[in-house]
Amino acid sequence: MDVFVYGTLTEHTTANAVLDEYEYRCPAELVGLHRIDGRYPTLAPGGTTAGRILETPNVEALDEYEGVDRGLYCQQSIPQADGSGTVACYIGDPKAVCAPAEWPGDGSFQRRVERYCSQHGVVVRTV
Repeated sequence: MDVFVYGTLTEHTTANAVLDEYEYRCPAELVGLHRIDGRYPTLAPGGTTAGRILETPNVEALDEYEGVDRGLYCQQSIPQADGSGTVACYIGDPKAVCAPAEWPGDGSFQRRVERYCSQHGVVVRTV
């Protein structure tokens, strides 16, 4: 699985500690969301975020590290700007990670993220 990483997983030290197998593919930019820092880094509507594309088969390890089962982060599929597919991106719930961000709309955090990303053309482009 290809994942856009923008926080601690951009560092080899962290990736080595979390993943049995991974490869950094290339630098990338997330267009339509910007990074904010709370207790953990996350994303908020608007702007851009620099990061990397990480490839790994260890999805379960990433989900565990990102606290998906605890409601810290959700995994969102983001289209690649060149139309070649999608990459996963972990986005932290601002309330859960104590970050100053607002996601518009009603419903669960995951649903608001999905809606925003699709309605605002959020994409990942390689740089």
